Amino acid sequence: MAEPLDIVWSRPLPDGTTPSTVTVSQDPAGRWFVSLLCEDPAVEPLSATGGAVGVDAGLDHLMTVSTGEEIADPRHERKDRKRLARAQRALARKARGSGADRAEARRRVARIHARIADRRRDHLHQVTTRLVRENRTIVIEDSNVRTPLKNRKIAGAISDAAWNDLRSMLEYKARWYGRELIVVDRWFPSSEPCSACGALATRMPLRVRTWTCDCGTAHDRDVNAAENITAAGLAVSACRAGVRPQRESSRTGRSAVKQESSRREP
Repeated sequence: MAEPLDIVWSRPLPDGTTPSTVTVSQDPAGRWFVSLLCEDPAVEPLSATGGAVGVDAGLDHLMTVSTGEEIADPRHERKDRKRLARAQRALARKARGSGADRAEARRRVARIHARIADRRRDHLHQVTTRLVRENRTIVIEDSNVRTPLKNRKIAGAISDAAWNDLRSMLEYKARWYGRELIVVDRWFPSSEPCSACGALATRMPLRVRTWTCDCGTAHDRDVNAAENITAAGLAVSACRAGVRPQRESSRTGRSAVKQESSRREP
């Protein structure tokens, strides 16, 4: 290039650092990006403050924290669904091989997808950074996303929540800042036990959002699940190994629940 590029910086480079890698890329929306890889001396383990929290990912809310906080899901895809549908219909009307008209219609669809993805990613970054900064230990479930995506009724909501991106951000930020991230096995029955007395509910279909245990404790389903996830994660952290809580399955008559730990060292 004979002249400097007209670049909008997302953030300044750390003082005294030299990029080791420069990557130039273009997304389907036609936007160009220059990514600079460098060491940031400001990223260091945080002080050992804060406690342990469990996080229960859901559909009514993006996540529920064991403290009782419910973090709303902005549902970015739903907000732009009509605009996206119009753009996709316009693209479908363009004949293949029609040249510039079809290319522009395709870019219009890509720009809407990019807007949705950018807003979703920004929100996840804000949420995960706050969780890592405020808590020394974070416990999450090993969610199985592939199977629920086969259900057409909830597939869109699951994709919009981006559970995999949420876990990925928590993993590398916990590693950056010296926090502990514990992953509880997906088969752990977090919604069924009472977090107060440990008694198992006989049935817990998804439509049940609140219930009262025989011990008299009233539960919000998601908060109770987050509290149970926290307790399971702390057990894993204390033992530094897998913990196998036993429960009798009503279908098989066998005990088959396991938890796994994923300890992140600074």
